[in-house]
Amino acid sequence: MNLFATEKWGIFEIELKGPKVDNPFTDIWVTAEFKYKNHLYYVDGFYDGNQSYKVRFMPEFEGKWTYTIKSNNSKINASSGNFICTPPASGNHGRVRVRDTFHFGYDDGTPFYPVGTTAYAWIHQDNDLIKETLNTLKENTFNKLRMTVMPKYYGRYVSNEPPFYPFEGSEQNGWNRSKFNVDFFKHLDKQVEALLNLNIQADIIIFHPYDKWGFSKGSIEENQLYIKYLVARLSAYRNVWWSMANEYDIMNKPDSEWKTYFETILQSDPSNHLKSIHNGKGWYNHSSSWITHLSVQTPFLEKTQSWRETYNKPVINDEFVYEGNIPFDWGNLTAEETVLRFWTLYTRGGYGTHGETYEHPKNILWWAKGGKLYGKSPERIAFLHQIMKEAPNVGLVPLHTEWNKAMELHKKDEYYLFYYGNSQQASAILHLSKDKLYTLELIDTWNMTIKKLNKLYSGTIEITIPQKPYMAIRARIN
Repeated sequence: MNLFATEKWGIFEIELKGPKVDNPFTDIWVTAEFKYKNHLYYVDGFYDGNQSYKVRFMPEFEGKWTYTIKSNNSKINASSGNFICTPPASGNHGRVRVRDTFHFGYDDGTPFYPVGTTAYAWIHQDNDLIKETLNTLKENTFNKLRMTVMPKYYGRYVSNEPPFYPFEGSEQNGWNRSKFNVDFFKHLDKQVEALLNLNIQADIIIFHPYDKWGFSKGSIEENQLYIKYLVARLSAYRNVWWSMANEYDIMNKPDSEWKTYFETILQSDPSNHLKSIHNGKGWYNHSSSWITHLSVQTPFLEKTQSWRETYNKPVINDEFVYEGNIPFDWGNLTAEETVLRFWTLYTRGGYGTHGETYEHPKNILWWAKGGKLYGKSPERIAFLHQIMKEAPNVGLVPLHTEWNKAMELHKKDEYYLFYYGNSQQASAILHLSKDKLYTLELIDTWNMTIKKLNKLYSGTIEITIPQKPYMAIRARIN
């Protein structure tokens, strides 16, 4: 008998037919037990319309798996089967995990250097704009996208009605939060898969406060039902990250409620994806065990090393203000300042996320709706990404002194990356190992040029550099 085959870190899907019931989302539950040798995984199923119940699972081990279905419905209960997990296809590196405490890497050990961007409500636009967004992403280097599950309302910049609503009902007559709109979530699935095909991580924002439809006003029980349904649908996608909320503190929920929601994810997600929560003006307790990395909004980039040391976790500054020209202080950075902030974050041991808010005659701003990019920072962020990929993938740490002005990454005696920000110094003093010889390169981070110097260096030296901002120096052991 031929077995079904699914690649490692791919999606194995089971479809089961059930009877007609009043509320298929709550009247019938389905779960599956997957087994490989002594490894057991319990996976919740979900209702997908037309009397169809599905279970999605991401296998982590190659070989033969078996499964057993359990349900409170006799038509579905006790069915079983098996499948073969094959080696991963080219380009499939698995999920992104925390690597070496402060960094990220795929399941197979390949380093992952986040260079994210933001298009919160891109999936809630028309199909032509969605396609344009995906084409823009395909043409750029961004490898993580912050996006909301729920539609977004933010005045003149994003106020359109979405093509689908998440629940049955209406804004006028109320939403039935126990009955999900399957078409809405199938649409979400499709876009997450489209990002997967582009090797882009989908940073899924579960809750946000910018809402005119009332989707952010559910009770704890209703929100838990939503989380369970969302996780059941998406947890098998290897490119998913969970962001519990965007600007969580604006939603005025107690910490105990957020804890309940994180516990719901922990209980529902067999793939154990990365988890974070994003702040407005407040600050979440990132030392909580369910937080895998910091997702912060702050202009105080000089605190990056301190947050690493305080929480012992990776730091992503997901919102440090966007490149653009709108009349609001969160969206009018120059491209030069945007690139400076990226380099500042990376050379302080953190990571950054891009956003763009240039005025548009039809109010199609990338940060909200996607579409096209018009700024000058993306290609320079790609240049930084290439510099990072060429750095040692283990042992790289930022300098952190009491003065805390220097921006420097180094691996002891092997590699140094010095960044000088917006200064215009005519020379630079470097403290290299006196027992090693190094090749030096001058990096113009704005013009994206690298100039190799013609001699070898060691010890404490002073070298002449162009008297202009955005310069960096890379020293590599000869």
